[in-house]
This record gives sequence, C-alpha cells and structure tokens, in this order.
Amino acid sequence: MHQHTSDPNYTDWLRRQESVWWKRLLDVQRPYRRHLRSLDLGLVLDVGCGLGRNLRNLAGQGVGVDHNPESVSAVRSAGYRAFLPEEFRASEYGQPGRFDALLLSHVAEHMHFDEAHALLSTYLPFVRAQGRVVLITPQEVGFRSDPTHVELFDFAALSRLATGLGLTVEKQYSFPFPRFVGRVFRHNEFVLLARKPG
Repeated sequence: MHQHTSDPNYTDWLRRQESVWWKRLLDVQRPYRRHLRSLDLGLVLDVGCGLGRNLRNLAGQGVGVDHNPESVSAVRSAGYRAFLPEEFRASEYGQPGRFDALLLSHVAEHMHFDEAHALLSTYLPFVRAQGRVVLITPQEVGFRSDPTHVELFDFAALSRLATGLGLTVEKQYSFPFPRFVGRVFRHNEFVLLARKPG
C-alpha cells in the first residue's frame, strides 16, 4: 500500500474529511450504508478499513484490517473489531475460509495494480469457497481528490484484477449515480461484485 496511508497524519486527514459538519447533518453515508447492507454479505473482512466507516455501515458484521496503527486504534475505540496485519493473522479470525466476503473499498487506488493483486492474494484465503468479493474505487473526481491516490481502477482494471485472481465477475456498476457523473461528482464509485470458486 502507498506509504503515506500508514502515516498517523493520514488518519488525521481522514478524520477531518469525515467530521465536516454538513456531512454529519445530511447523513451523506445513508445511500452507501443502504447499498452495502443490501448486498447481504454475511461476515465481511474489510481490508484497508481505515477509520471503520464500512464496519459502521455493516452494523458491525465485519472485521477490519489496516496497516495504519492510528486508524486501527480509532476503529477499536469506536467499538469495532480491527487489527494490524500481523495481529489479524494471529487472531481467531485469521483462519482459512473464516469470512463470507471480502471488501476492498477505496484501497486499490492507493497502490499500483501489482500491489493490489498481491494484497488481495494475501487475504482471499480467509474467504470461504463461493464467498463474495466486493471491490469499490473512486471515479475520476474522487480519484483526484486524495494526494495519496496512485492509480485509477476503472471497470476494466477492476475486472482484470478480479479475473487475474481466479474470481468470477458477477456484476459491475456505477454508484450512486450513472457513470458519467463520476467526472463531476467526487463520491461516485466503480463497484465490482465477484465470487470465489467453489
């Protein structure tokens, strides 16, 4: 993962992004929360969980792993389960096939393609056979909004990433708005749903 995201300053930057008053007032996470819950993923391994936004959106039906100690500490303080990579492997959750699904949300763009492939290869064994994999990345404006972003993962790149890992791509779509909106709206996302072989 891109080095800057492991820095405590990155955690502070994430906190500032999430704590803007109008985001709290308008509950801007509502459509993303509903979307994630609608996927009915079961127990989720949230790789690169950051401050735990998706763990909150999953109502705690997940376990986070992140390489930033400050972020992991923040997630735990909020009452959710999160680990540093080495802690995760030593935990009760670090067992083959332990999870129903893997979520990689707003993580791949912080690294190059080969690094994203290696990261997913590391954590896919913890997902059960026929388990699901959800990849979410920002579209153009969102990609440009964070100086730690390295590579844009569009539908083609996400599909190449999934198939290169032996996953079956089941669906790709733009969320919450149609694809063209991603050129002007920062929070439009590429979403890929895939399944692990049985």
